[in-house]
Amino acid sequence: MPFCEDCAKYWAPSAMREDGSCPTCGRTLEHGTGTGAQTAVAPGSIDGKTLRELAGKDAKAPWHFKLLVVALIVYLGWRLVSLIGVV
Repeated sequence: MPFCEDCAKYWAPSAMREDGSCPTCGRTLEHGTGTGAQTAVAPGSIDGKTLRELAGKDAKAPWHFKLLVVALIVYLGWRLVSLIGVV
């Protein structure tokens, strides 16, 4: 997706002018790689590193996430027991 550094916006190809320039400032945009020497990186990555690499190999889920998962299991278990008890 073309990016204009002056406007700091991504533009859809249908929103650009016919000559491929920015509709706001008129700067010529390149499709896919931006206007500078930047290269396209994969979504969910920063500076070519994935989120797993950024978090480190010892990254764990936070305690409150684990608590919510346990609470969800207990709640769904209770709903299942009440459903079976009604039938």
